[in-house]
Parts: sequence; C-alpha cells; structure tokens
Amino acid sequence: MEQTVVGAQMIGPVLAHQGLSIWGLFMGAGIVVKIVMIMLLLASLWSWTIIISKFMKFKSLYSDADKFEAQFWSGESLDDLYERTEKNQLDPMSAVFCSAMMEWRRSFAKMTSSNLKATLQQRIERVMAVTVGREVEHIESHMGFLASVGSAAPFIGLFGTVWGIMTSFHEIASQNNTSLAVVAPGIAEALLATAMGLLVAIPATMAYNKISADIARYSNRLDSFAEEFGTIISRQLEEQQ
Repeated sequence: MEQTVVGAQMIGPVLAHQGLSIWGLFMGAGIVVKIVMIMLLLASLWSWTIIISKFMKFKSLYSDADKFEAQFWSGESLDDLYERTEKNQLDPMSAVFCSAMMEWRRSFAKMTSSNLKATLQQRIERVMAVTVGREVEHIESHMGFLASVGSAAPFIGLFGTVWGIMTSFHEIASQNNTSLAVVAPGIAEALLATAMGLLVAIPATMAYNKISADIARYSNRLDSFAEEFGTIISRQLEEQQ
C-alpha cells in the first residue's frame, strides 16, 4: 500500500514537468516519435491544402460550366461562340468545344465525299474524347497523395506509438522501476502519434471519397456535352450531303 502511495506521489511531479498539453507531450517525446509527428503534421497541412483547393476548383468548374452551357444553348452561332472562347478557354467544357470546332474548321473545307464526312465525325468525336480525358486527368492531380495519406497515416502513427512504448519499456529496464510514473509519460507521448495519424487519415479519406465522386460526376457531364455536341455535328454533316 505504501509503495502505491509513493508511486502516486511520483506521478504528479513527473507529469507536471512533462505537461499534459499536446505541445508538452511533443516536446517530451523521443526523436523518432517527434519525426513521426512532424511527418504527420506536414502531411496534414498538404492534405488540407489539396482539399481546400479542390473544393474551390469544383465550385469554379460548375459555375463556368453553367455559364458556357447557357451560351451554347442560347441559339448563338457556333462559329461566333468559338471565336469568343478560343483564346479564353476558362473551363474543361469550353476546351472540349474548342477542340471539336478546331478539328471541324481544319477538315471541313477538305471534304469531298460522304465517306470523308463520316471520317470527320469520327475524328471530332475522338478529339473530344481525348480532350475530356486530358481535362479529367488534370482535375485528378494530387488525388494520389490524398489516397496515400488516408491509407498510410494510421500506420505511420502506429509506428510512432510502438517506438514510444518500446522506449518506455527500455526506461523501465534501465531504471529497474515498474512505477507508473516511469511508464506513463512515454506511453502518453506514444499514443499521441496514433491520435495524430488518425486525425490526418480520417479527413484525407473522407475528402478523397467526396472529391472522387465529384470528379466522376463532372466527367459524366463532360461526356454528355461531348455526345450532344457530336449529335449537332452529325446533323450538320447530314445537311451538307
């Protein structure tokens, strides 16, 4: 009983010295655990930078797409719309439109037969598909980092925890003292690494799933526009025959 009381009396000064705040636990951690925490902190900062930039990007993409579709379906001449947007392609949808119109203008004057007209339509559809793929690939940039952080951060934090606990047991062996006052600070510092790993991984995983769904939705919108524009081109080619 006396040993328990003495151990409890020792815990107070030790924990007071180390501090129970996050900063106190960080400063009391070993060099390896500190490196793990710094890595997780940097990964979290970069992840949040990507997340915020993606959300702002999608807000801009949907706004620009709505504006362009309103102009496209307003009844304005496609040639006039192309002249206005050719040098100011602000969004992927206008890029798809301009790539198709560029191929149209380049090849239409050379057509001499219905066979060549069918070939032109195929080329325009292929150009639009390539442009859609390129634009979606650009939107998907840095998504791999979010996926990696979401899957790896808990294990990195767990590594820091395991290392910290190993250090705590080493302290027990070196001091030949099994008192909680010896073990508690190291374990608290080690568990902080696991907590940080989860705090980094959870937002990254949730954001990755949300952004991936937004990318798929926007990609489908580009595909639908390309199909509709392809139908318009097909109709104009039939009128030329």
